[in-house]
Amino acid sequence: MRAMTRRCRPWRNWEWAASPLRSEFMSTAIHRRVAALRDGKDPTLIARMSSGWAVLGERQVLRGYSLLLPAPVVPHLNALTGRERVRFLADMTALGDALFEVTSAMRINYAVFGNLEPALHAHVFPRFADEPEALRTSQPWAYDWSAAPEFDVRVHGVLLERIRETLNQRGSDAAARQST
Repeated sequence: MRAMTRRCRPWRNWEWAASPLRSEFMSTAIHRRVAALRDGKDPTLIARMSSGWAVLGERQVLRGYSLLLPAPVVPHLNALTGRERVRFLADMTALGDALFEVTSAMRINYAVFGNLEPALHAHVFPRFADEPEALRTSQPWAYDWSAAPEFDVRVHGVLLERIRETLNQRGSDAAARQST
C-alpha cells in the first residue's frame, strides 16, 4: 500500500491576496497597526526589518517588550514560504539580541500565537532578575497588563532609539531601513 503523503505548502503572497479567507483577517489589530506603520503614524516603530516591522509594545509590561509584525501580513507562520519563514524568525531573534544587549535582560522570551489576533506576529519579552519572584518564572501574560505603562515617546523614546541603533550597529539586514 502506497504511503499517503500530506501535501502542505504555505500560502504564497498572491494566493493569500486573492483568497476569500483574506477578508476575515483584514480587521485584526495587526493589520491596523501595520497600516499605521506604513502610513508613518505609529510612534512605537523601532525599525523596518527585512521581514516586517519591529515595534515597542503599546503596553510596556516588561521594559523593552517588543513585537515583530510581518510585511505583508499573513495569517500564521506556516503561511510563509520557507525562505520568508527563515527571514521572519531571523529578524525576531535579531530583535531579541538587540533587546538583550540594550536592556541587560537575563534572557529573552519569544512567543508566536495568533489565537486572539489571527495574524502572524511575534512577541519578544526581555526578562529581568529583579522581576517579582512570583512572576519571574511565569509567562508574561501573568502580569497585570492593564496596570502596565502605556508607550510614551517621552518616556520610552531613548530606549527605542537605543534598540534601533543596536540593530543598525549589528549590521544585519534586519534593520535595513529605519524610521525617519
